[in-house]
Amino acid sequence: MTLFALLSVLVVLAALFSYINYQYFKLPPTIGVMIMALIMSLVIIALGSSADSVHQWAIDLMSRIDFNEAVLHGMLAFLLFAGSLHLDLAALAREKLAIGLLAVVATLISTFLVGLGSYQVFALLGLSVPLMPCLLFGALISPTDPIAVLAIMQKVGAPKRLETQIAGESLFNDGVGVVIFLTLLELAGGQATPTVGDVLWLLLKEAGGGALLGLGCGYLTYQMLKRVDEYQVEILLTLALAMGGYALADFLHVSAPIAAVVAGLLIGNQGRAFAMSASTREHVDTFWELIDGILNAILFLLLGLEILIIPYDTRFLLAGLLAVPMTLVARWISVATLVAPLRRTMACDRGTIRVLTWGALRGGISVALALSLPKNNTRDLLLTATYVVVIFSIVVQGLTVGRIIRRFASPKATTIPVESRAH
Repeated sequence: MTLFALLSVLVVLAALFSYINYQYFKLPPTIGVMIMALIMSLVIIALGSSADSVHQWAIDLMSRIDFNEAVLHGMLAFLLFAGSLHLDLAALAREKLAIGLLAVVATLISTFLVGLGSYQVFALLGLSVPLMPCLLFGALISPTDPIAVLAIMQKVGAPKRLETQIAGESLFNDGVGVVIFLTLLELAGGQATPTVGDVLWLLLKEAGGGALLGLGCGYLTYQMLKRVDEYQVEILLTLALAMGGYALADFLHVSAPIAAVVAGLLIGNQGRAFAMSASTREHVDTFWELIDGILNAILFLLLGLEILIIPYDTRFLLAGLLAVPMTLVARWISVATLVAPLRRTMACDRGTIRVLTWGALRGGISVALALSLPKNNTRDLLLTATYVVVIFSIVVQGLTVGRIIRRFASPKATTIPVESRAH
C-alpha cells in the first residue's frame, strides 16, 4: 500500500465516523470517532477466522503506521502549536503559579506514585517488573490531554480560571511528561547510577532548551510577520515555525513539545496583536482550526484502531484495569497536594481538585511513548496497561467530565475569596 493510499484510508474512515457521529450520536467529535473505530476493531477481532482477509488487511494497515513516530514526531508539532495559538497569555500569566506547579511538580509526583503503585500491582499479579520500567509507566501515563475536555468545559460554562488552568497545564504538561519519560529512559540505559544532579540537569537541558528555542524561533517569525501583509505568506510562515521549530528541537535534543507551545503562545498573542491584520488573523485562525480538527480526528481514529495490534494477555488486561483507579488516585494526590495550600493565599474555583482530577484525560501521547519503549519482556505489559488506562480515560472520563463540572464547579459562586476564608 502506498503512502497516499494509506492516508486516504485514514481520512475516509475519519470523515465517515465524524459524519455518523454528528448525525446520530452527538458525542464530542474526537471521542465519537475513537469509539466507532474501537467498535469496528473489536468486531474485526471477534469475527476472527470468518473474516480472515479483513482481519489481516486491518492488521497490515496498522502495522504500516509507526504510531510513535506519527504522534511524537509529526502530529504533536501541529496540535501543540494550534492549541497554544489561541490561549490568552495574560490569563496564563495570572495563573502561572498554579499552572507551573501542576505541569511540573504534579507530573513528577504522579510519576513517582504511579511508578511505586504499579510496581506493587504487577507484583500482586505475579508479574516480575523492575522499578525503572514502572517509573517509565508512571511518566508516560501522567501527561494529560486537554482536547476533548476543553470543548466540553466551554459547552457547560466552566469557570474561566479553571479552564485556563487545565489548558495551560495540559499543554506544558505534555512537554514536561515527555521530558521526564525521555530522561528516565536515558538514565535506564546508562551504566552508572544516576544522581539527583544528573536528573535535574537533563530536565533543565531538555525543558529549558526547548523553551529558549521556541522563544527564539517564535520571535524571528514574529519579526518576519510584521514585514508582510499577505495572509498566504503569513500562514506559510506559521506553518514553517510549527514544523521547522519542532524538527530543529528534535535535532538539537531539546524538548520539541515545549518549543512548539512557547512558539505558539508568542505568535498567538504578540503576533496576532501586532503583526497581523484583521483579515490575516481570521485566515490564520481558520487554517489552524482546520489542521487541529483534522489531525485530532485522525489521531483518535488511530487510537481506536490500535487495539488490533495490542498484545492480548489476561494478566496484562487485569493489570491495566487495576492501573485505572491507581492513576486516578495518584492524580488526586498530586493535585490536592498542590491546590489545597494555594487556597490559603489565592482565590480558587469551587470543585477545582475534583475537576482537575477527573478531567485529566490521557491520550495519544501516552500510547506513543509506550510504543517507543525498548522491545523487552516488560514492553507488552506496559503497552497493554497504558492502552486500557487511555481508553477508560477518554471514554468514561471524557463523557462524564461535563457532569462533574456542572455538579462541583458551577459557574454560580465559583470562587472562594481569600477574605472569606480568613474569617
